[in-house]
Amino acid sequence: MIDQKTICAISTPPGIGGIAVIRISGSEAIPIADKVFRSPHTDKKLINQKANTLHFGVIQSGDVVVDEVVAGLFKAPRSFTGEDIVEISCHGSVYIQQQILELLILQGARLAQPGEFTKRAFLNGKMDLSQAEAVADLITSANSAAHRLAINQMRGGFSKEISQLRAELLKFAALVELELDFAEEDVEFADRSSLIELSTRIAKLLTKLTDSFRLGNVIKNGIPVAIVGETNVGKSTLLNALLNEDKAIVSDIHGTTRDVIEDVVNIGGTYFRFSDTAGIRDTSDIIETMGIERSYRELEKAEIVLLVTDISHSVEPIQSRILNIRQMISDQHLIIVANKVDIASDASRAQLDSFPLLKNESLVYIAAKTRVNIEKLIEIMKNSLNVKSIGPNDVVISNVRHYEALSHALNAINLVIEGLESGISGDFLAQDIRECLHYLGEITGEITNDETLGYIFKNFCIGK
Repeated sequence: MIDQKTICAISTPPGIGGIAVIRISGSEAIPIADKVFRSPHTDKKLINQKANTLHFGVIQSGDVVVDEVVAGLFKAPRSFTGEDIVEISCHGSVYIQQQILELLILQGARLAQPGEFTKRAFLNGKMDLSQAEAVADLITSANSAAHRLAINQMRGGFSKEISQLRAELLKFAALVELELDFAEEDVEFADRSSLIELSTRIAKLLTKLTDSFRLGNVIKNGIPVAIVGETNVGKSTLLNALLNEDKAIVSDIHGTTRDVIEDVVNIGGTYFRFSDTAGIRDTSDIIETMGIERSYRELEKAEIVLLVTDISHSVEPIQSRILNIRQMISDQHLIIVANKVDIASDASRAQLDSFPLLKNESLVYIAAKTRVNIEKLIEIMKNSLNVKSIGPNDVVISNVRHYEALSHALNAINLVIEGLESGISGDFLAQDIRECLHYLGEITGEITNDETLGYIFKNFCIGK
């Protein structure tokens, strides 16, 4: 499965910068680099130098000096890809980068495909498939929570636990398969009570991992927040305050917002995807009605619902709206945002304070126009999903492929448990165990194919 051809690519972002890094990997990486690299010491060749060393010199095309560079040597098998690697650090001119790349290709290297360096690291046993995918997540992590998830997965804790459980289950699978060969003797090699204990342990872990996907997905892609409420309660003003810009049109005219306005913002290391929706009210306007219907759809997709209300008016409609919203959402966190607190009466606040809240509900008083308590609202949003509680060793699933494989494995192991409890025959039991083993192996790459690898690595950047 490994293409033995030496590959090269620019590993730094495209464009002009202080420096750029060009990476070469393969059995001919050092000899190819030697053909274009010249040291100030005329007898110094890269191929004769020790691993993990840096060497100053120039890149030459014939007698023409292209650039002064530093070449780093990493020799197989102790390198990122498991192959010989040369990393050339040059000046960040686009022209210089392309000239060096062309010289390397002329000397026998080929341009690397997206993710091919990491793919080679996987195929050469330097990391498993879930760790390879974590490399891409780490590169694209845009907030501290997503960074923690990627680092945890890249360190291999998740895959190590999966591999250990799979190895234990594999032993039982072999014993159950052995029983089928001695079906006429009616012997039992696999201890059923131990197999039930292991299967229950696996099911418990898989349940925990699949349940974590909801949190992992919103951390990776941003926490969806729907801003809902009646017209003219300050929803658009609140969105502008949260984004620190005039994103939405603010007007005293009812029904100004006709469509969903969306934006993403990084607040304190966490991504939030805000959706300012059309004001909910009875209307005969066809366009506004369509906007209100979209507001209801945003409620279903949101993890956090900000119900914006006007506390300067009567509290009874607010209580009625809370009860109405409760019927439209399930386990989302509902934050009642009592706006215009700067002109509200103490009696109104006391009346709303007495309204009983459910477990996943919060109440905060703000003045969106003057940004009163906006920071308090943000803190409630960040705490609602316990993003901060993710420790350095916690495993949270954020990869859709992992989630699907884990869900299939969980279904299979539950069938194993049901089969053991009902005393089904060994051939059916073996089939369910094999299915669980298959899906667990898909996660770490112990079971894979070219199509799966192509799908995973095609989204990597070239040079990684």
